[in-house]
Amino acid sequence: MAQSPMWKELTATEIRELARRDATVIMPVASMEQHGPHLAVGVDTVLCEGVCRLAAEAVQNEMPVIVTPTLWCGMAEHHMAFGGTFTFDIPTYRAVLMAFLKSIERHGFSKVLIVNGHGGNISALAAFLPDFAVETGLKVRATTYFELAQPAIDPILDNQERIRHACEGETSLMMALAPELVRRDRLPEAVGPSHSTPRPLGVARYRPYRSFTETGVVGDARNATKEKGDRLAIVCRDAIVAVLQDGEAWA
Repeated sequence: MAQSPMWKELTATEIRELARRDATVIMPVASMEQHGPHLAVGVDTVLCEGVCRLAAEAVQNEMPVIVTPTLWCGMAEHHMAFGGTFTFDIPTYRAVLMAFLKSIERHGFSKVLIVNGHGGNISALAAFLPDFAVETGLKVRATTYFELAQPAIDPILDNQERIRHACEGETSLMMALAPELVRRDRLPEAVGPSHSTPRPLGVARYRPYRSFTETGVVGDARNATKEKGDRLAIVCRDAIVAVLQDGEAWA
């Protein structure tokens, strides 16, 4: 039986051995936030950890790899009005991530792939990368799994080309990876605008979700199926695996 790739399931001795073998650390970061009337608030955390586990299991016979516990809180102010949500501010989020990375470094690891599972974290992570490079000796790379896999996601979905929020895509993934957290009786209500918010070219603004979706959904979850979720999980797994195996990504 293969050893688990999950940090939380290993002993300290086993983790030290992975560090000695220069294992690549996968660090899932996500959120805890409202996901409409039909999904549990842990969606981003469940899915991000799930696809990271799948990716690690796919490569662990070829290369040493370990998946840290998922950082379940992120940048989610835009969901607060719906309830059920936790959020960091920017200084706190940066400090927590830096503390995690420095702990990883102190244990002897050298490469970290941050895999993000929440759209609200994308800008912050990009802004923090220079700090991670300056303040640690780690090779830190960051990606958002559903953006990384977007070209392969598009053909699977019926009414959208990418993952939105509590939508056909996320709901299908939950049906595949955590079906007990899907309230199927609420699916008829799980529909919202097809996009989050239009914006003039080159102009940014902050808009909370409450201002453009009554349900907390962006997209249409009524089109979700487990079969789509199984296919989505595979393409998301494969996208992460490609980064782990790409020598140029770590040069």
